[in-house]
Amino acid sequence: MRRTAPRAYAHLGDASLPHLALLGDGGSALQPNTTMSVRDPLRESPRFSSGRVLREEPLLSIVVPTKNERGNVVRLIDRLEAVLPTVAMEIIFVDASSDGTAEAVEGAAGRSKREIVLLRQTSNRRAGGLGGAVVQGLRAARAPWVCVMDADLQHPPELITALLEQAEARELDLVVASRYCERGERSGFGWARAMASRSSTTVARLLFPQRLRDVTDPMSGFFLVRRDALALDDLRPRGFKILLEILVRHPGLRVAEVWFSFGRRHAGQSKATIREGLRYLSLLARLRFARFGLVGVSGLVVNTLVLALLTDVAGVFYVVSAVIATQASTLWNFCFTELWVFSDRDHKRGRATRMGLFFLMNNAALALRGPLLVLLTSGLGIHYVVSNIVSLIGLTLIRFALADTWIWAKARPTESPPGPYGYDIHGIVSVLSDARLPELERFRVGSLVAEPDIRVRLGRVASNGDGPAIRYREGRLGFGLSIHMGARIEATASPLVGRSPHVLYTNVVEPILRWTFAERGYALVHAACLAKGDEAFLVTARTDTGKTTTSLRLLDCEAYSFLSDDLTLVSPAGRVLTYPKPLTISRHTLKAVKTPLLTRRERAGLLIQSRLHSRSGRRFALVLARTHLPAATINAVVQLLVPPPKYHVERLVPGVEVAPEAHLAGMVVIERGGVGGLVLDEREALETLMSNCEDAYGFPPYSEIEDSLRRHNGSDLRDVERAIVASALSGVPAAVLRSESMDWWRRLPGVVHDWTGPAATNGARGSRA
Repeated sequence: MRRTAPRAYAHLGDASLPHLALLGDGGSALQPNTTMSVRDPLRESPRFSSGRVLREEPLLSIVVPTKNERGNVVRLIDRLEAVLPTVAMEIIFVDASSDGTAEAVEGAAGRSKREIVLLRQTSNRRAGGLGGAVVQGLRAARAPWVCVMDADLQHPPELITALLEQAEARELDLVVASRYCERGERSGFGWARAMASRSSTTVARLLFPQRLRDVTDPMSGFFLVRRDALALDDLRPRGFKILLEILVRHPGLRVAEVWFSFGRRHAGQSKATIREGLRYLSLLARLRFARFGLVGVSGLVVNTLVLALLTDVAGVFYVVSAVIATQASTLWNFCFTELWVFSDRDHKRGRATRMGLFFLMNNAALALRGPLLVLLTSGLGIHYVVSNIVSLIGLTLIRFALADTWIWAKARPTESPPGPYGYDIHGIVSVLSDARLPELERFRVGSLVAEPDIRVRLGRVASNGDGPAIRYREGRLGFGLSIHMGARIEATASPLVGRSPHVLYTNVVEPILRWTFAERGYALVHAACLAKGDEAFLVTARTDTGKTTTSLRLLDCEAYSFLSDDLTLVSPAGRVLTYPKPLTISRHTLKAVKTPLLTRRERAGLLIQSRLHSRSGRRFALVLARTHLPAATINAVVQLLVPPPKYHVERLVPGVEVAPEAHLAGMVVIERGGVGGLVLDEREALETLMSNCEDAYGFPPYSEIEDSLRRHNGSDLRDVERAIVASALSGVPAAVLRSESMDWWRRLPGVVHDWTGPAATNGARGSRA
């Protein structure tokens, strides 16, 4: 049986074919059997694709500058294959090698499910070193998010998931992988390089205290950035430290960090040299002092000339002369600072305000210089001109810091309008939503090329609108929903629902998806799904039985890969497709794993979140739904005020493998109460799974909209869904495990082992044939 990857894996027409894009100085020669596709007329070079048409824009571009990394790129690509398998991604190599690195990339691209782009580092950018390569990659990237990393595997590709999750969840512009924040490590450094790294970091933070106040590792070469937040034309890269330049030249960025352990180089030699150290020092000087320093020197000349003229020629007391000379040099400095140093900025303050603040700052500095001048001249007998120069130099750093970060502060960049957000679920159903849908985050794409199957809008929901529609409203300001069924489904939710994205997904989008999948030949069943190799098993239960805790314990203790925790896509042929929603956890659930990557604040939040979104909390909500109260509105308000504790599996079980699909080998039903277990026949297994599916959809407005959703095409999609599940479970073993102590995770591997052995596997496949 040929194994095909879901379309979202490669986001191309035929996911089984390789894709390599080659760019170079003016364009590389076309490879055999390739066709040229110009993606963007503003880009510096065309792209070459291997005969396929892109179905959607990627969400994430990985930029990897390479110079003689032939021994690393294949291993890097292999590891990137396993990162975010359902997220559309492109990998861009910017190469300046002479050891066959480019050929290694081309060879790996022939086997890769990802889109791989090879850029030859243009000659006019090689002077910029690694930083120039990164900027070239940023210009070529098509995705809204760009991750920059090294090719030597000292930057673990698996961390990309955490970087993207932080960026999306906290609406950041830049997330830095830090070696120096809490829990960060530098085991891959020798003592000399560790000392040099720490020293350069310290110097940078001392020189840029405001810009780097939230960044412990401005020297990091591993970071994720929102491409639209950067003004690429403002960057003047030289050497390794492109992140420092980005941080300094973009003061309005919303920044956070994620810790990581800096590993050891897989192959090849480090590119950190004395020459790069000198480039770094020149970068600091250029970023911090170049133009401002020259203006300051010219102002020092003006100040000294006026001081000497007044004191020696006009006979004015030297302290009074210093006051007048300060006004003259301040006016001189302001004019040239305004016209030359910060002329390219969109300023936060008006010119008159800037001038007033500049004079205020310089005269405040004069108040400090006065006593210093008296001490140096009258106290120590130093000539007043020398004393003046010393006092001016002593305050230069403070003056520049205030001028750069306060007086000539940049206006905060205009934020990009939010949404719409595109999602492509395995190429089966696409969704475009005005509001972000966290549960579908692993299916995000940069943009959808074709019209979406489901369009989710936010707006006023009228009680009576144009044309036939499914409508549900709880008052003018409460939960409101209208759904128009047609060639594509148009759903409009009230603004309140849009502000509570988990409610928008769970109570609006997921019911639509359930019946749309059935119409497309797939069933969205209420079951977790784990796999061993290509053999997967479902774990199903009534809501709040303990399915999430069981799944996490199994992933933490067994060599299983993860497909889904709550819902799984099933095909009639018995293929299960991953549906990696974030897991809803509690304080009890968190105890099931050894090393969850949750912050202290997130752990503390569970004290309240666990009570509201626990088993008892949901039972209360279901009781509320049976009353005449506006239950859906109350639910939306509660989840707006206290969002449910939802985290992706990689945060809870670090290093877990997320499998995109597998072959269904069995199903386990877990039940509370009683002991032992029993084997289910196919009919019992089908009835149990279908009953659990219905149990997952009990909250308003589902009962009001279900009938219209599943009957809109003239047939009852419940029968279609049931037939899909029955076909998928045909010949598949199923069992019930009962427990008083919730110890299913201990017993389940033994049951699964009997299903996933060679004999059982061959038998199951044979029965399908």
